[in-house]
Amino acid sequence: MKLAQKPRIILGTCVLFVLACCSPAAIKTQIDDPVEPVNRVVHKVNRGLDKVVVRPVSKVYEVVPQFARSGISNFASNLRIPGIIVNDVIQVSFLDAASNSARFIVNTTVGIGGLFDPASRIGLSERSTDFGETLHIWGVNEGAYVELPVFGPSTVRDAAGRIVDFATNPLNVLIQPKPDPKLMTTVTTLKLLDQRGRFSELIDSIYYESEDSYSQAKSLYLQRRRNFLRTNESEEYFDPYIDVYGSN
Repeated sequence: MKLAQKPRIILGTCVLFVLACCSPAAIKTQIDDPVEPVNRVVHKVNRGLDKVVVRPVSKVYEVVPQFARSGISNFASNLRIPGIIVNDVIQVSFLDAASNSARFIVNTTVGIGGLFDPASRIGLSERSTDFGETLHIWGVNEGAYVELPVFGPSTVRDAAGRIVDFATNPLNVLIQPKPDPKLMTTVTTLKLLDQRGRFSELIDSIYYESEDSYSQAKSLYLQRRRNFLRTNESEEYFDPYIDVYGSN
């Protein structure tokens, strides 16, 4: 059995070595938006969805006590950690993988499944990443800007990363029995509503107060995303277009 595992260990070590030697893709300064007419149509739909559904519901959700909203958001964030750890390992960021693993263990046990966040109190803050950043580290270029239905601003690279993050999340693949997809979708959606309420001034200024909400949203997203990749200071990064259904 041990002999059979050696080729896998050697192969895994070689893969990690190759990845460690990869150079990150250059971070663009210009905006590449070749399908702007299509993106603008999608943006209009997303803005309408926010106006009719997301924004009003987020106002109603604010009635829920703060401690309950925080608990749900903490729980949703904890569900993301296994996928983040996988990306840490692929990126050969073993210190981040160890820190996030410790955070997940502490919050899942002491934090009662992630409802509370004792890990942050002892210095184990989340070191966020995703497969979009992994592709960046591998040298994959950003690609064109795209606005996705429901999910909002993205790039070709980050859109592909969303798919991989969801498909390879250990919670979806390894754990048996698998977590209830409806539960995961519900708590992630509630976290979105909580963020929509807390950052309502920022999002309202983009959608409803700027002369060109599409250009404003595009510029803000790319600026924040590129800065995140450049500095990797995840605790300073906030994406107002957090994925409703995904695991990252």
